[in-house]
Amino acid sequence: MSDSRPPAPAPAPGAKPLSFWSDALPAVFVVLWSTGFIGSKMGAPYSEPFTFLAIRFAIAALIMAIIGLMFRATWPNTIPRIFHAIIVGLLVHGVYLGGVFWAIDYGVPAGVAALIVALQPIVIGFIAPSFLGEKVSSKRWFGLVLGFIGVALVVWQQLDFDAGGKGGFAVCVLATLGIAGGALYQKKFCTDEDLRSHQSIQLMAAAIALGALSFLFETQTIEWAPSFIFALGWLTLVMSIGTFTLLYALIRRGAAAQVSSLFYLVPPTVALMAYFLFGETLSALAIVGMLVTVAGVALATKQ
Repeated sequence: MSDSRPPAPAPAPGAKPLSFWSDALPAVFVVLWSTGFIGSKMGAPYSEPFTFLAIRFAIAALIMAIIGLMFRATWPNTIPRIFHAIIVGLLVHGVYLGGVFWAIDYGVPAGVAALIVALQPIVIGFIAPSFLGEKVSSKRWFGLVLGFIGVALVVWQQLDFDAGGKGGFAVCVLATLGIAGGALYQKKFCTDEDLRSHQSIQLMAAAIALGALSFLFETQTIEWAPSFIFALGWLTLVMSIGTFTLLYALIRRGAAAQVSSLFYLVPPTVALMAYFLFGETLSALAIVGMLVTVAGVALATKQ
């Protein structure tokens, strides 16, 4: 069956392409993505990770489907297009978020998980040239490496690679490969899809997969405390719907390695949020790391 897609809309006559930093989308994305870690910390004590994520993804999938139907979104109508949506959903939502949630619940410190996942832009930088034909310049490579060094400085005091064991460490690596692979796959095969219908399929695929894992390995026990309900609502509406829509929109506009470097800004932003919300320590080394990270991301994203 042919992999037919609706043609991409043509740019308006005389329109100039938007600069990557010409509007607030990247900054909004970083701030919202960072709140996901805060929300996860609030909801974790009340539910097991796979159960929590399966409920979150199922609700988000239903909301996106309703939005798609209300606005008459174009739905994937061939087996290859549906297959592509399922693959992205399993990689980005299932492997990445499922892996991070499970690893932290298993005992991996958040700082270690953040540092391992921060390898994602470098992984994409290695794969993008052959998979997407994107050239990663020496200046961008320097920015990617500099950004990773900055992240390491930010989370240095939290590093304890003995906690969580080798299993937790391996799952974090798997989660990193999941988000990197999902971003590359989305860029290559799903650029022209309607984000509303496409995300509905992605989220439902992840909900089914993690729901199956929850029945195999968890008790599905949930304590419906106000903190859990708030965290579930925030992670469903803001993260699974709003923030991932921003991520895919940014992937469409920029090179994969360029967009992925924004993830370097997440650990410093989370550190700032935790400082103001939970009174967590913000050391001089972390502040230096934030500045180094910002410099690295500026180099990696400069057009």
